[in-house]
Amino acid sequence: MTYPDILPNQINDVVQQSANAFMIYNQYPLQQRVELLYTIAHLLDQESETLIASAASETQLSITRLKAELSRTCWQLKSYADYCKSGQSLQIRIDTCEENNHLNDLRKMQVPLGPVAIFGAANFPFAYSTAGGDTASALAAGCTVIVKAHPSHAHTSQLIADIITASLALLNMPETIFQHIHGASYEVGKALVSHPLLKAVGFTGSQKGGKQIYDWCQQRQQPIPVFAEMSSINPIFMLPEKLHTEAEPYAKLFGASISNSAGQFCTCPGIIVGIKSEGFEKFMRALSQNVSTLAATPMLNKGIFENYLNTKDTVIQQETVHELNNPSCNANTNEVAPALARVNAQDFIKTPQFMQEVFGPFALFVQCNDEKEMLLVAQQLEGQLTASVIATEEEMITHKALISALIQKCGRFIYNGVPTGVQVSLAMQHGGPFPATTDSRFTAVGGDAITRFTRPVCFQNLPHHLLPDELKPGNPLQIWRTINNIPGTK
Repeated sequence: MTYPDILPNQINDVVQQSANAFMIYNQYPLQQRVELLYTIAHLLDQESETLIASAASETQLSITRLKAELSRTCWQLKSYADYCKSGQSLQIRIDTCEENNHLNDLRKMQVPLGPVAIFGAANFPFAYSTAGGDTASALAAGCTVIVKAHPSHAHTSQLIADIITASLALLNMPETIFQHIHGASYEVGKALVSHPLLKAVGFTGSQKGGKQIYDWCQQRQQPIPVFAEMSSINPIFMLPEKLHTEAEPYAKLFGASISNSAGQFCTCPGIIVGIKSEGFEKFMRALSQNVSTLAATPMLNKGIFENYLNTKDTVIQQETVHELNNPSCNANTNEVAPALARVNAQDFIKTPQFMQEVFGPFALFVQCNDEKEMLLVAQQLEGQLTASVIATEEEMITHKALISALIQKCGRFIYNGVPTGVQVSLAMQHGGPFPATTDSRFTAVGGDAITRFTRPVCFQNLPHHLLPDELKPGNPLQIWRTINNIPGTK
């Protein structure tokens, strides 16, 4: 099913309505935001069969994968609601003049930014789209939301938008707290993020798309924050001692990670770095044999399929690259099998193209002559969502410079594991230095994601009865606050 692009004058009306609704939603108590998120999760679960069938027909993702993703989406909504209810996302800080002999009574909390635009992601019709983490975060923060559906799963997006609208109606809340638009052209996105009443943007997608949105938002008369998750090759560094005894188990683990959902994860490992040795050779052979047994699987759509082939071929057609297998592909069904290639470290360092994301089931082995070259590879990398090290504990101790270099490059550092699988929890960091994201200080997953759509305000010497309930003496909402440097709920 296709939907026409929204017209420019309609975009103005949508953003204006969102701004008007924000003035109401912003005043709701925390409990009403919590009820909204829980209601959305409940209705999504009720309509799960319809939603999964629609998403499967539009994206070619498996039913098993979509069930797990929808379950995760419902969990996100509920867990962000719980975090909102606890008050922790408000980051309340209170310093009383009586206790500290200060001249002023200071009370600080996070307040919502205003109307937020969310761009749906092609590869996650549930978890990072219409009712996904960005929408859940913004609603939990007290922002109104405008979602631009991704054209790859426009009908599924519309079904979910209708569920959110129904949730608002059930709670007698203004329907314009959440709005949903369609638009395949860049002009729709540009008009939306350029509107002067919009206050922030959430985006998950390509580096090209995210950087363009970021540039538009910085060129506005009043620039606004853009939280864009864009590009990552999620490097894995393998040290010799660990490989010497465990090459084959890791080959099996990596094969599953690279091939999962045709490699269409932002955390799919794109390069595997090792030192020339019998263990690394054994690992490369084992991984090649492992992926050769895997059947080709369909990609999300024709455009992503063609982009994958083009970017992969740009890499493997370089004279310095050695292709390790000859995977099948089918242009009629957009099916691809995992592909592997190898390059020497010095050639990798000299060729920026090798450091760009190939979105799909492809991994490039980078073979180093020694530890010094391995460190140079790490230092040359751009910002990443994740970086992994496969090593013994002793190797971790003796390779401190490598570990330090990788931590500077990533948002999540992984020991003896693969990057695919992003746990929804408060301790998770899903973000990293540019070009992984546009702001490495924030996460797109877990309760802390809510703070992306807030800003701090300090109330000085305000009469206590005029304070927001969240800041009043006695803590009437029984939420988490830090008072005179002591955290708690008192």
